[in-house]
This record gives sequence, C-alpha cells and structure tokens, in this order.
Amino acid sequence: MVLGLTYLLTPLFVIAQNIDSIERAFERKYDLRQVVITATRKPKTLLDVPVPTRLIGMSEIERADATNIQDMLQQAMPGLEFTFSFSQQPLIDIQGLGGNNVLFLLDGERQAGETFDNVDFYRLTMIDVERIEVVKGAASCLYGSNAMGGVINIISREPVKPWALRLNGKVGAHGEQRYGGVFSISNERWRSSTTMQYSTINDIDLRRDGQVVGQLSDIYGNSALIVKERLIFNASKRLRLTARGSLYGRERNSSLVIKDRYYDAAFGLRGDYIFDNGNSAEVSYSFDQYDKGPYSTLSEAYSRTYRNRQHVVHAMYNHSFHDDMQAIIGCDILGDYLQSYEFTDSGSHAQQSYSAFLQMDWSITKRFSLLAGARYDFFSAASLHHLSPRISLMYRLNHVNLRAGYADGFRAPSLKEMYMDFDMPAFWIYGNPDLLPEKNHNFQLSAEYYNDRLTLMLLGYHNIVSNRISTAWYSALGGHRYLNMESMTISGVECSGTLHTDIGISATAAYAYTHESVRKGLPINVSCRPHSATLHIDYVKTLRSWKIVVGFGGRLFSSMDSEEYVAIGELENTTLNHYPGYALFKANMMISHERGVTLNLTVDNLFNYIPDYYYIKSPITTGRTFSVSLTVDVEKLF
Repeated sequence: MVLGLTYLLTPLFVIAQNIDSIERAFERKYDLRQVVITATRKPKTLLDVPVPTRLIGMSEIERADATNIQDMLQQAMPGLEFTFSFSQQPLIDIQGLGGNNVLFLLDGERQAGETFDNVDFYRLTMIDVERIEVVKGAASCLYGSNAMGGVINIISREPVKPWALRLNGKVGAHGEQRYGGVFSISNERWRSSTTMQYSTINDIDLRRDGQVVGQLSDIYGNSALIVKERLIFNASKRLRLTARGSLYGRERNSSLVIKDRYYDAAFGLRGDYIFDNGNSAEVSYSFDQYDKGPYSTLSEAYSRTYRNRQHVVHAMYNHSFHDDMQAIIGCDILGDYLQSYEFTDSGSHAQQSYSAFLQMDWSITKRFSLLAGARYDFFSAASLHHLSPRISLMYRLNHVNLRAGYADGFRAPSLKEMYMDFDMPAFWIYGNPDLLPEKNHNFQLSAEYYNDRLTLMLLGYHNIVSNRISTAWYSALGGHRYLNMESMTISGVECSGTLHTDIGISATAAYAYTHESVRKGLPINVSCRPHSATLHIDYVKTLRSWKIVVGFGGRLFSSMDSEEYVAIGELENTTLNHYPGYALFKANMMISHERGVTLNLTVDNLFNYIPDYYYIKSPITTGRTFSVSLTVDVEKLF
C-alpha cells in the first residue's frame, strides 16, 4: 500500500504555456497567496517562500475537531509520531529528531517548561487558532537553539467583527469532555479576544480480561483548564501594541493517592511600528513561568518540585533597500531559571543567552530568489557560542517551484543536562557542564507543481547530526552521565498531493520515508518509523442554508526494528526490539447552518484496530470510539 501511495504521489512536471492564467485561477480558488511568517520571520506568500512550509489552515483545524496541538498534528502530517515515555509523558518524533530539537511557538513566543524534553502539549489548545505553520529542517538561523529539527508556530485568530462569541462542547469515549468559548470585540482602535477551555478524560484501562498485555496497563487521565486574553491597541496608523496573558492548570492521575499538577502563568507585551518609508520594527518582552509537582489526595497537600521561569526580550528591524531586496536584523536576550527535584538538594541554576541575527531576501529576477542569513548565539552557563548560517534558493519555472537550501542547526545543552544529580530507581544520572552543543547540517531539495486543481510536492533532505546528547554509563561516577555521542545521519523523502474538483470532492495524501544511521559507536534508540503516510478525502455539499462535509482519513505507520542501547549499572548491552506497524482511520461528518451552528460527528479507529500488546510506541486505542461536538457562533444567531 505504501509503495502504491508513493507511486501515485510522484510529481509529474509538465511545462504549461499559460502560466499567468493558471496562477490567477489557483490563487483565487485555493489561495496560494496565503501569507506566512515563520520561515522568513516576515510576511511572505506560500508561493514565494524559499523554505518549504506546511500550512494547516482554519478549515482543516475545524474539521479535525482537535483539542490540542498533539491531536491536530498527528492527523495532518506524515513523518511525525507521538509516543510515550515510561512515565506516560507524550513525546514527539519528527523526521528522527525529538521534542528538544523542535521549537514550539505560540504567536512567535517560546514556551517555558518541559517534561522528558517535550513541552506541555496540553497548553497548546486549538479553540482560537487561525493557522499552524510548520517549517521542517534546521531553523537556528532565525530561532537559535532547539530549532535544529524545525519550528511549529501556532498563530491565534484576530477579531474582525464588532463582537463575536463562539461556544464549543465535545463528549467522547473514556469520559472525554471539552467545553470552551472565545469572546471577542473589535473596532478601529481596539481588539480584544478572551479564551477559555476546559478538557478532561478518564483513565483508559488497557487490560484484557484483567490481564496486562505488554508494558502498559492503563493510561492516566487528565483534566486541564486554560484562560487567555489578547488585547490589541492601534495607537496610530503606524503603531500597534499587543498585550497577552494566560493562566493554565492541569492535573494527571499518576496513582490512586498522587496526582501530578502543572501550572503556568505567562504574559507579554509587543510593539510594531511602520516608518514613513515602509520599513518596520518590532520590540517585545515575554514572561513565562511553568511549575509542576505532586498533590497528595490523602493529605490534600501540593508540593512544587519544579519551576522553569523565562524572560525574553526581542527586537527586530525590517529594511527594504528597494522592491527586490529586504533585510532583517534582530537580537534576542533570554533569561532562563530552573529549579528542579533532579538537581542536588532540589536546587536551582540559571543562565542567560544573547543572540543577534541578520537575513537578506533578494529577488534577483522574477523567477529566481535568494534567502541568506546567519545568527550568533552565546550561552553564559558554559560560555558556549555558535554561528548558524543558512542559504535558500528558489526558481519558478512556469507552474513549478524548485527550491534548494542548506541550514546549520544547533541545540545548546539544557540546564538539566548540565547539572542533573538524580537518583533513578536503578541508577544515578549525573549532568555534565562540559557538554558541547548538538549540531546538524541540513540539506534540502524540493519541487512543487501546481495548477487550478492539483498541487504536488516532492522533498528530499539529508541531515548530518553530531554531538548528540544522551546518557551512558560513566565509571568515574558509578552511574550514568550526560555525554556527547557519536555522529549520525538522517535522510528522507516526502511527497504529497492535493486534488480539488468542481463536484465538491477534495483529497490530500502524503507519504514520508526516513532513514537513520549511526556512523560509528554505540547503536542508538531509533525513534522514527521508516514509512508513514496520511490520507484525507472530503465531500462538501451545500443545501440552501446548510453545509455538509463528509470526511474520511487515516494515518499509517510501518513496523520498525530498533537496536537499542541498554545499560543497567556497569552492564552495557544492546537489544533488538520489533515494533509492529499500524493504521488508524477516521470518518466524520460536519453539519453547519449559516446562522452559526455546527455539529461534528466522528468515528475514530473506524476499522476497530487493537494492538496485540501495548508499549510506548503503540497507538493507545481500545477499539472503535465515537465523539460528538457542537459549536455555536452566538453573534450569527441574531
């Protein structure tokens, strides 16, 4: 099936005689002129971005009916899989790189806090999201550390109506419930958006006839609440001010008497100014504090054991030399404080990082453009510094876009990796203040074909990764220690296609192949399945004031064998583990009325797939499930 999907999606590059009419028709119908900002840090249309960018739009988000970013991404993208750590914390793998190599942004701002090197995905809700921009590959030139595997930027909706109130509720299997709303007001000077969402799900029992099958017996239930406010003030035609704030809390049922609690408070200020000549500048400050710890249901006492606090100051200036050449110059200052139960005596450590970057965007001809830049980063804790260059080229040949690029990425060792001193159940883990930063050289080639009905994309990439940070037995300390491991390469191919018809049927399919190899040294825990694919087909029918969308989709993952490094005490060995492949499909129907009422009916795991046994890399499903959600745009009712 995977080979057949690959064959169907291989682009056919046909030279058209009438490029202008084709482009106009395509832009009018499917809006390739959609503006994105993440890949170049300045507004640019998808057609003109030299760096391949995946855009997940509002209609796709609403159709998916996702609660948070984890739900959304695993439905939309191949080459990406969410799994679990042994403590059941969600982990992301994207093209063979983990969560600490993928930078998650909310309206361009970093997120504090991590658990097993991943952000708290439950914080990143979908209720007020306009679009998600995904840039795969090294993006350290603009975003610094943690972006060597890519950037995922979640962009909020801006109010456009004098007032609007959207209410949403969802119920599903395992006691899943979601309730939320967005209230917004807008006029010439002010825009305000207030968001609230509460979600909960019970524990999921994975036992069969009372017996544990595999590594997992149940999945912990969660309850989460988030409240956000975003206020925009147009002080003048040139100056725009934005203030934002959020409060977040989550509780996880980690045992009968202990619940894990997570809290976050964040706020930020930003100013955007446009000069007389059209050049622009932005300055921002953001604060984010993330806490977590256990809560005892017996003593009703909460003990905070972790706090990550970040202060970020950002400044950037956009300058146009003429219509064909623009430059961006900017700087970032990050103050990072971490107090953790994994440090000696639950102590704390802090560091500052200072960054400066420059990028040039030059349209050399109407068909050929060049994007080049570099960023310098300095980290105080270990006196580390790094220079991250990037160059991207794009050539437009009729209705084909050809792109090529090289980017240098890096990840500075975290405070946890440098100063950890923690007693695991089987051994101690020690930090290492002498760690070198992880680095990668990322090469990409892509081709994109489009006309008024069809888009096809083929992308190839090659990553050379060095100084990977992991743990291994360290005899001098009698335990495990964070060390820089041997080099590895990650190579792959992605292809995707989208077809639209005049009879209301549209289809999107994508396939990804990923290959990981270690040049020398110990085997690694291979994290990425070599083959994966996504498929989605929609049929849209309009009946007077009603609109009906019937959808069918799925995601497919191949099996994989992973020769994994295992070390308990001084005993070091490798073991070969086999992880079966799987496929999960979903059917949904969305019925909406022009007066603002939308009903979503979903059947997940349509073909009732149940794993033979449960482990951290298996889908957590007990079979076919059903859910229903209702959305009401109150202002449309009147």
